[in-house]
Amino acid sequence: MASVRIALLGCGVVGSEVARLLDENADELANRVGARLELAGVAVRRLGRDRTISGVDPSLFTTDAAGLAARDDVDVVVEVIGGLEPARGLIHTAMEHGSSVVTANKALLAEDAVSLHTAAEKHGVDLYYEAAVAGAIPLLRPLRESMAGDRVKRVLGIVNGTTNYILDQMDSAGSSFTEALEEAQALGYAEADPTADVEGYDAAAKAAILAGIAFHSPVGSGDVHREGISEVTAADVASAKAMGAVVKLLAICELSEDGNSVGVRVHPAMLPRTHPLAGVRGAYNAVFVEAEAAGQLMFYGPGAGGAPTASAVLGDVVTAARNRLGASLGPRGSWYADRPPRSMGDTVTRYHISLDVTDRPGVLAAVAAVFAQHGVSIETVRQKVEGPDDAELVIVTHRATDEALTATVEGLNDLDTVRDVLSVMRVEGE
Repeated sequence: MASVRIALLGCGVVGSEVARLLDENADELANRVGARLELAGVAVRRLGRDRTISGVDPSLFTTDAAGLAARDDVDVVVEVIGGLEPARGLIHTAMEHGSSVVTANKALLAEDAVSLHTAAEKHGVDLYYEAAVAGAIPLLRPLRESMAGDRVKRVLGIVNGTTNYILDQMDSAGSSFTEALEEAQALGYAEADPTADVEGYDAAAKAAILAGIAFHSPVGSGDVHREGISEVTAADVASAKAMGAVVKLLAICELSEDGNSVGVRVHPAMLPRTHPLAGVRGAYNAVFVEAEAAGQLMFYGPGAGGAPTASAVLGDVVTAARNRLGASLGPRGSWYADRPPRSMGDTVTRYHISLDVTDRPGVLAAVAAVFAQHGVSIETVRQKVEGPDDAELVIVTHRATDEALTATVEGLNDLDTVRDVLSVMRVEGE
C-alpha cells in the first residue's frame, strides 16, 4: 500500500494525541484514506523531555521545525504549535515545498486567513483548520461546504469552554467569579494565566474565523468587539435568574438586514433559559446557526482538550491525504462578498441595567426621561427597596442601537438621584 507522509509540528497536549491516534488507528486510517499515514518527523522545542508515545520512533523527534516543514518527502504538515510566529513562517515554508497544511491555530487564522489561503492556492496545496474552532465539533466544514448553497444570516455560539464552565458554576453552584475560576484551573479547564479565555481574546479569534467563512468576507480579530467575563458578578447572575435567564459569553456574527455589512462581537449576555444555548453546561461548546433555507441548526460537543481536538485534526489529515492521492484540492478561501465590518455602535441589541438610586418621588420619571432622550424604549422595570432612602432599579430595554444604549447609560450616570450604575449587560435570544 502507498503511504502519505505526515510532519507534525508541536507535540504538546494536542500534538501527542495526534501522534498516538495515528499509531493506534493506523490500519483503519489506511483503509479510509487508501494509503498508510506515515509519521515522517515530529518537531519539538527540546529533546531532553520524556516523550514516550506509543508507536512513535524516538529518532523522529527533532528541534529543526523549519527543516522538517521544508522536506520534499512530506505530503501533509500538521501545525499545532500555536501563536503567530514561528507558526506562520513554518506554514508558508511547508506550502512553498508542496505540502498541504492542517492547523489548529485560531490566533493565526483570525489574523492571516486570507494570506494563508492565497499562499495555498498559489502553491496548489490544501489548507484545513477544523480544529481551530470548537474542538471536535464538525462546524467549519459544514459552514464552508454543506451550507455553500445557502445564505447564513447569523452565527451565535459558546466557543470557549473555560468561560462557559465558570459562568455555569456561578449559575448552578452560586460560586463567585474567583471561586469558579480557581476550580476551572484545578480541573485543567483554565490556564495559570487565564487572560486569553476570561477576557474574550480566544472567543474573538474564533468569532473572526466563523464570520469570515459564514459571510464570505475577510474578518480579523481587530474587527471583533470584545468584552470578557471578569466583571460579571454574582448579582448579575442572580438578576438573570430572576428574569428566567442565564449569563453566557457569546460569540455573535451577524449579517446586516441589507446584507451589506457584518457585525462580529464577543461579550457576556443574558439568554432566556428556553434558548437552546442556555442549557450548554460545563466546558462544552455549542454554536447556533441561522440560515435562509436551512433555518436554525445547532452544533454541540466538547470544544477543547487533547483527544477531541486531535480528532478534528485527524479528520482534516484524512481529507488532505485523500485529496493528495486523487490529485485534487479542497475548497478555496471565499472572500468574494468583501463586506465591511459594522461598528459596535450600529449594532441593534437590548440592555439589562441595574441602578442604585435614591428612593424618593420623581426618580423613576427622571430615569425614564434619560431613556426617552436617547430614543430607547423601556420593556420592564423592577424595583427593590434596599433601605429607608435606597432602592435598586432593574431595567430591561427594547431593541436599540448600542450607541444609543451606551449614551443612555452615560446619561444615567449624570443623574443626581442615581448613586451608581451597578451593572450593564446585553440581552440576547429574543
